[in-house]
Amino acid sequence: MISVEEAQARLLALASPLPPQTLSLEQAIGHYLAENVIAKRSQPAASLSAMDGYAIRLGDLPGPFTLVGESAAGTPFAGSIGNAETARIFTGAHIPAGADSILLQEEARAENNRIYLVGPDSGPEMAGKHTRREGSDFVDGDTLVAKGSILSAGAIAATAMAGYGEILVGGMPKIKIVGTGNELVPPGACFDTSQIPSSNNLMLKAMLHQIPCHAVDFGIVKDELELVVGAFEDAAAFDIIVTSGGASVGDHDFIPDASKAVGADMDFWRVAMRPGKPVMAARIGKTIILGLPGNPSSAFVTAMLFLLPLVRHLAGSSMPLPKVEFAPVAVALPAGDARAEYLRARIENNAILPFQRQDSGMIIPLVTANALLIRPPFAPAIQSGSLVPYLHV
Repeated sequence: MISVEEAQARLLALASPLPPQTLSLEQAIGHYLAENVIAKRSQPAASLSAMDGYAIRLGDLPGPFTLVGESAAGTPFAGSIGNAETARIFTGAHIPAGADSILLQEEARAENNRIYLVGPDSGPEMAGKHTRREGSDFVDGDTLVAKGSILSAGAIAATAMAGYGEILVGGMPKIKIVGTGNELVPPGACFDTSQIPSSNNLMLKAMLHQIPCHAVDFGIVKDELELVVGAFEDAAAFDIIVTSGGASVGDHDFIPDASKAVGADMDFWRVAMRPGKPVMAARIGKTIILGLPGNPSSAFVTAMLFLLPLVRHLAGSSMPLPKVEFAPVAVALPAGDARAEYLRARIENNAILPFQRQDSGMIIPLVTANALLIRPPFAPAIQSGSLVPYLHV
């Protein structure tokens, strides 16, 4: 067996990021950037008002001021502000030439074309008050979003504001999801006590939904070598074939043998972790075959640690591995053994509480878990309140 860290490194080394593609910003939402976003303009492009009021020269306080025009967003005042003059101004409007501050409208009183302060303490206390200076957000040439970052809501807004209408992003990995097992039946089908509704395919597809990719649910394959081989024969059409079940050492576990039968080169098989030891990775041509365990919790944990990082890597992410965070544990934990453990858990009240039952065949912990508490190999016993590493789920 190899460690989780070695398995992750070897898996990502099996493939390179896919060729990038140019998409409109709307299409690029949620993709990984294949280039830095470098500003093509400054923001704001001119000095703007941050409030509704009157554009003035600070040195002309306390006024009164003569109203000479108006500046609205998209319709700037064409003139300039002279001695004891002002222009009505609205939020987001250009500050007229000659003005350096904003007198708030609630601090002003208008009488005909004359503007007065409403009290002795009214008016801005310094030049530039209530203004947004040109380039105060970013300037032309600034790097706003780094290559390999995901185009989240904030990142896509910055890219649009930087002057882009389209952007170069990573490719879309094509993934084939295969469930194996004689006991499996399609969701919603009638079944007897010897059968189980298939859930892993849908679970994996739901997990992949957060990443830019094309995931195809191939359905269920019975535990027969010829049928499993058949599920791999179109491997060249996909970047990844991910299976659940059939990767262990039982008489009905055919994933390793089927991979060899189609000419795949095995890279690793079995990882020192719990749950999820029988993880397998192989490659045929440019296609990765990733075999995950069949128990739902095992499939979920190994997908978090191997499938999702691999897909992110192919899609162009600069940080494909899940981020490890730390929190105090709410209970004492016993010493571990030679395998890393990933305990289904919940973060509540700024502490992490692992579930008492960690059976890898159970579904309900996956519904309520929002974290995986990590126990490294040979972890020592710890007391309640000790900091422990975990992954968000």
